[in-house]
Amino acid sequence: MQLLRAAQDVFVAQGFHAAAMDDIADRAGVSKPVLYQHFPGKRELYLALLEQQVDELTDRVRHAMDGTEDNRTRVDGAVGAYFDFIDADGEAFRLVFESDLRNDPDVRRLADRGARACIEAIAEVIAVETGADPERALLLSAGMTGLAETSARWWLASKGTVSRDEAVALLSSLAWRGMSGFPRRDDAD
Repeated sequence: MQLLRAAQDVFVAQGFHAAAMDDIADRAGVSKPVLYQHFPGKRELYLALLEQQVDELTDRVRHAMDGTEDNRTRVDGAVGAYFDFIDADGEAFRLVFESDLRNDPDVRRLADRGARACIEAIAEVIAVETGADPERALLLSAGMTGLAETSARWWLASKGTVSRDEAVALLSSLAWRGMSGFPRRDDAD
């Protein structure tokens, strides 16, 4: 939707507090009353945009987990999902990971919901594949998502000589070396 894309551009560039509905309306090529027909206020617009981005990241991670039965490919896919989300056009990842509105309970709830959904998607596979109990699977998954998110954000900021593909391969290899140390359930029998 044109309004959400315009809002994303303004919120990413200016942050929530400095962004103005006038700027968003101008960017979208609509009048401010038209903008208010769709969203009652700046906060509601921000929340709609944040929810869209949280769902985007969650869908990417779930697709990586569901797209194959090969666990090495799943690790590559999960790490790649974070790199692709963070490297996507428009830097919408900043709304999810760097929001200047993080103290707002609804913003925090949405961002936490997204993090939890990604962690749970990976943890489900870890639990099934290794037989780990749910708490340990969640902890391992949180470590993997943390590795992927932090590394992808660092990579984007530094954009040196390491290509996206090489960066994903390096971090996937690191994660795989740790994850592969947990025997598959069928191998342990």
